[in-house]
Amino acid sequence: MLYKNCRVNGETVDIETKDGVITAVGNIEGEGVDLENQKVYPGLFDIHTHGVYGFDTMDGNHLSEMADFLAKNGTTSFLPTTMTMAVEDIENVTNQKLPRPFGANIAGFHVEGPFINKKYKGAQNEKHIKAPDLEMFKALKNIKMVTLAPELDGAMEFIKNCDEVVSLGHTDASYNCALSAIENGALCITHTFNAMAPLHHREPGAIGAAIDKGIYVQVIADGVHLHPSIVRMLYKLFGKERMILISDSMCATGLSDGEYTLGGQPIRVENAVAKTASGAIAGSTSVLLDCVKKAIEFGIPEEDAFYMASKTPAKLLGMKKGKIEVGYDAEFIAVDEKLHLKNCIIRGEIIKL
Repeated sequence: MLYKNCRVNGETVDIETKDGVITAVGNIEGEGVDLENQKVYPGLFDIHTHGVYGFDTMDGNHLSEMADFLAKNGTTSFLPTTMTMAVEDIENVTNQKLPRPFGANIAGFHVEGPFINKKYKGAQNEKHIKAPDLEMFKALKNIKMVTLAPELDGAMEFIKNCDEVVSLGHTDASYNCALSAIENGALCITHTFNAMAPLHHREPGAIGAAIDKGIYVQVIADGVHLHPSIVRMLYKLFGKERMILISDSMCATGLSDGEYTLGGQPIRVENAVAKTASGAIAGSTSVLLDCVKKAIEFGIPEEDAFYMASKTPAKLLGMKKGKIEVGYDAEFIAVDEKLHLKNCIIRGEIIKL
């Protein structure tokens, strides 16, 4: 497939794809799909999403519908993210045969819980929280990332022997504990500042350890979870190479206010803000493109905001996504000057919006 007149990094080029991979970028002879000099960015890669448009990862049988909705909103790959529920429920979700959707690529699962701290459970169900169990975890399939609290019994041994990306979250870890976790292999912080001990000037906790070690940080830039100043601060500290924009979306995303569930718990959405009965924020109602636009609104350079939602998460996971370059997955989006989505290309094919 050939895409003509793509504005990439301010330069107008053509993009050729074959078998789902970019095979050429430049001035390419031949007829193709004219993208009319629209801005073209790598497709967005959401590594933390619990659901969209009435569908929930934990339903276990609606991943294709999630993939379809996400593709129509600029997300070209994603990690369906589980919740703290019974082990059997998590297994039923992750051990299924992954569908081959027409929409966004399902790149594997992000297991968020049950290995978390009750003190910072957020919207997770406390009755299913448990200590890290490597044997149980290794029985799960298709996993790319796990979020855990490093202060729990057995966590360090788990981190040392885990083959997937370990992210620290829902945690009360001290600076020294988080430092040990990072030294043992943890690579990321989950929804930074949310559901964790705060950054204190005498006990900087996991955030302070992440700053000192320069690991990756996930950031929900929806305008609800973090003040714009905090988003700017994290960008200055971690830069586009280490800061990852995520949606942390839940099933109300794309729908109206009302009553929903998340991880088996009732959630109320008012003015597009999702909360548990106790008042804890319960994920976002934004797609990743919304978060990119908000980050830009907060003062993050446009190119860097898109980079942090595409190349940076792909780099964390070691995948050839997030770049418009030969050999990378043929996933890219075209937007107009106001960043409205005009085209979405996945596996080299145009997705009907």
